Amino acid sequence: MEKYIKNFSEIGIKDIAEVGGKNASLGEMYTSLISKGILIPKGFAITAEAFKYFLNSNDMDEAMGVILKQLDRNSFSNLQIIGKTARDLMMKGHIPRDLESAILEAYDRVFDTYDQDVAVRSSATAEDLPDASFAGQHESFLNVKGHYALLCAVKKCFASLYTDRAIKYREDLGFEHSKVFLSVGIQEMIRADMGCSGIGFTLEPESGFKDVIHLAGVWGLGENIVQGTVTPDEFLVFKPTLKKGLKSIIQRNLGSKEKKMVYAPEEDDVNTTINENTSDLLRKKFVLEDKEIEKLAQWALIIEEHYQRPMDFEWAKDGFNHQLYIVQARPETVHGQKDSFQFSSYQLTEKGKEIARGEAIGSMISSGRAKVLSSMKEADQLLEGDILVTDTISPDWDPILKKVAGIITNKGGRTSHAAIIARELGVAAIVGTVNATESIKDGQEITLSCAEGKTASVYEGKLKWKQTHIDTANFHLPKSPKIQLIMADPDRAFQLSFYPNYGVGLVRLEFMISHTVQVHPMALVHFDQVEGEEDRQAIEKLTASYPLKENYFIDKLSQGVATIAAAFYPKEVIVRMSDFKSNEYAGLIGGAAFEPKEENPMIGFRGASRYDHDRYRDGFRLECETMKIVRDEMGFNNVKLMIPFCRTVNEGQKVIALMEKYGLKRGVNGLEIFVMAEIPSNVLLADEFAEVFDGFSIGSNDLTQLTLGVDRDSALVAGLFDEENEACTKIITRMIGKANKLHKKIGICGQGPSDDHHFIRTLIDAGIDSISFNPDALIGGIQQVNEVNKMNTLFMDSLF
Repeated sequence: MEKYIKNFSEIGIKDIAEVGGKNASLGEMYTSLISKGILIPKGFAITAEAFKYFLNSNDMDEAMGVILKQLDRNSFSNLQIIGKTARDLMMKGHIPRDLESAILEAYDRVFDTYDQDVAVRSSATAEDLPDASFAGQHESFLNVKGHYALLCAVKKCFASLYTDRAIKYREDLGFEHSKVFLSVGIQEMIRADMGCSGIGFTLEPESGFKDVIHLAGVWGLGENIVQGTVTPDEFLVFKPTLKKGLKSIIQRNLGSKEKKMVYAPEEDDVNTTINENTSDLLRKKFVLEDKEIEKLAQWALIIEEHYQRPMDFEWAKDGFNHQLYIVQARPETVHGQKDSFQFSSYQLTEKGKEIARGEAIGSMISSGRAKVLSSMKEADQLLEGDILVTDTISPDWDPILKKVAGIITNKGGRTSHAAIIARELGVAAIVGTVNATESIKDGQEITLSCAEGKTASVYEGKLKWKQTHIDTANFHLPKSPKIQLIMADPDRAFQLSFYPNYGVGLVRLEFMISHTVQVHPMALVHFDQVEGEEDRQAIEKLTASYPLKENYFIDKLSQGVATIAAAFYPKEVIVRMSDFKSNEYAGLIGGAAFEPKEENPMIGFRGASRYDHDRYRDGFRLECETMKIVRDEMGFNNVKLMIPFCRTVNEGQKVIALMEKYGLKRGVNGLEIFVMAEIPSNVLLADEFAEVFDGFSIGSNDLTQLTLGVDRDSALVAGLFDEENEACTKIITRMIGKANKLHKKIGICGQGPSDDHHFIRTLIDAGIDSISFNPDALIGGIQQVNEVNKMNTLFMDSLF
């Protein structure tokens, strides 16, 4: 019987042919990684030889071949009939008596009891391979207890080699059915029903960015997260700072976690698990504490290092002993196989009416006819090129998904089956929309856009978009001037990090404050002064888990800045301190009580003048405390800071002194503080400003506005706004010349270079150090810079 039963301690990764991919990986971890501190539940495998023995004992080989030969391989119209016939044949078979005895003897011996609750998992010999995951194609059963239940579950696993989805998957990948066999893993159940469980990736699953670990978790057993039944908590951990022992969690996102899968009552003769509603208290609480997140992340590093490739894994926390365990690991098959030098960029070129939104899977755009389906039973209505709209997607949907142009679900998160299969198929998908099946009409023409960050939108009608293929393998990134990005949205950071660049020349905090924080910082510090019950309730709701309300601002903003800093680490990331105008600040929750009403906010109470003023000093303190955490506690010393709209040298000196008071001292831990050169006084007094700051960044928008006296918010004089006006180019080139003479860094982060490539020549000829582009203008900008540099080189060569 030795060839039919193998303990995990006897198995390694080379044994895939004997015990399948899942069991081989479990055995590999059990034998190699327990010594490194990772907890793996004990268990054993019923081998592929045992499966063959089962087939031969029941004379199934020839009969199964006849059944599968009848499969319509053109339209797969009879797939369900063929699958059911094959499974029925398997279920009629009997496990040989000696094999049955061997299974039960191993169960009693390994677990030292006859009624240990176990997980019974299928493990095919063509599963969890680096180039084919077979994720969710075969069945697994949880909370199986006792001899009879175990043998029933084993036979169901055997039969699951012929689920409809597994048959179709093998057909699609060219695997011969008769050469794929099934092993079964019997693993000790971790009592996550009383704790929590989840999934992890050793890279960011949407972009493939390899320097973060992505964790997701739910209360109870992990099947809910895989099936997409609930929206999980999500965490991102930055590998380089984790290895240094620094504060490495750069994102925490609280999921709704509506359901919790637990053991079924003992009197339930039908189900082994059931779903129950999660309590409000648990829904508002993260499933993992920081130390547990970091422990799992450390384990993820060990697993990735051992396998020498990106991995995804499943984890569980026992609710009784409170220990964490790794229960499964497999190669990540989407990004691990991609050419990291080639990718496509998508951008909508027209606007439409938004009818649904949710979490973006990937960064593609797709359009087509919406097909709203309530269940798999309606799958025959789905046509080639339709966009599937449904409540949630289980592995049963897989056989029909190759024909869709997109997937939209009400439920699920970025680690749900819908998300995993969408990545594998390379189609656009939006999950967790809540109500897409209601807001989208069956047959309606729609556009699905995942190109706008982590939040994706569904629009009415077929909108126009452009797709740009980018091949960076032979792409020449000029050394001078340095090409950088302008950024605002952290959700796009990992994807944009793959673009050729020297870092980020401008991070606009205003986007993060308005979209993520949403609350005026002074309203958090002085909550008693907030006007309006609606604003007070909104703030109470947002800050419910923060005993000190101002910590909400610091936490949310630090996560946003850290995400961008991580994406481009160790390249420099220049963060501009907030530059809202008073009317914009007033639009934040609770902001009305703290902002003046100004006739012309564009040249009013903004930028540096706010920072040491009674109306905003505490708000600026929160900004500074945020940056100190990002730089000193989280280890992102690639973050540099910039002060906007600094009218006078004295004002600059006050701000620098105030920042030092709040823990941000120039030169300490490599901190550099720049100033925006966007007011004529910055240019005229460049020598004096250079004594206060480490460098300059030209803000061409405001500098043009103040040079020409044109209100850039006024449509009436918009035609006069021209960065290439002679006066503007003279003041900009003068600023560049002065900075070069003073040996101070000088860059530009205004709109000009992104909009007008002729402007680039002026900047290069003047000696600019760096040019920052909006993401959609970056590739074209680089090409223009290369062209100007080439022409200048040819000109210089002609002189000699």
